[in-house]
This record gives sequence, structure tokens and C-alpha cells, in this order.
Amino acid sequence: MTEVRARAARHKGQMNFEAEIIQALYAYGDDKEPLPETVRILDEMATDFIIETCFSAAKSAECCGRSKLKVDDFKFAIRGDPMLLGRVNELLAMDKHINTARKAFKTDEGREGLERGGRKKKNEGKDGEEKIEDKVEEKDVKVEEKVEEELGDDLDDDLE
Repeated sequence: MTEVRARAARHKGQMNFEAEIIQALYAYGDDKEPLPETVRILDEMATDFIIETCFSAAKSAECCGRSKLKVDDFKFAIRGDPMLLGRVNELLAMDKHINTARKAFKTDEGREGLERGGRKKKNEGKDGEEKIEDKVEEKDVKVEEKVEEELGDDLDDDLE
């Protein structure tokens, strides 16, 4: 940990989380416009916590012989606070769940331009858009096939 004397001048006059702190204070029942001293002190505390956590994580990575930080380094740095570590694990699990769900619903709709490598797909026009005629024809054929599969012989009986 750094010394208290060294912190005083480190980020003097610089507010990193002013808007977020004001909103959080209001959400927890403070006045809509809290005292500037309150916001400044909470901003310094949050900034100090982040800096110290990053330094601790960097030391952990250095001990393992790495120059890049990993998530596990931050988990190791906050291992002394079980509430914070539990919240971090919960957020990481939720992020993984969201990314998995996003991949399941990922489509190429709305993408403009060409695919990677500058290659066009088989039915694309000069701007990377599918030719409308081909798309409509394919859709009509698929709908007809689906109707035939679902109705089968019942369709022939109704026509007679």
C-alpha cells in the first residue's frame, strides 16, 4: 500500500467519477446536489482503491513472471474481501452467460458492406447486399415446401 502522504498530491483537483458518485449518493438518499467535499472525498477513495488494487494485481502477475494482467490477478488482489470477491465472480459469470446468449442469437442482419477479405457472397450485389429477386424466390420455394410437408396429402384432397 502507498503512504497517506503520497496520496494527497497524486490526483489533486482531478475528479474521475464525479457524475457517477453524485448519482449514487442521490440513489442512496442524499440530496440531488451533494456537498462538493463529499463528492471529492469519495472520488479520491474510489480512485485510491482502484490504483491500489491494480498495483496489487500487477505484483501478483510479476510474481508469476507475466507482464500482462489477467482476471485471476485481480481476484488474487481482492481475495481478502469475500463480499467483493463474490460480487466479482457473480459479475464474471453473468458476463459469460450474456456472451453465450449473444452468440446464440448472433446474425448477420444489419451488417453493411462486404464480408471479411473483401469477398462477396454468392447472391450479393455490388454493395454487398443480396439480390432481392433471388431472396424472394428462395423464400417462396421454402414456404411452399414447408406447407407441403405440413399438410401432405390433405392439400391434394381439398383441391379436388
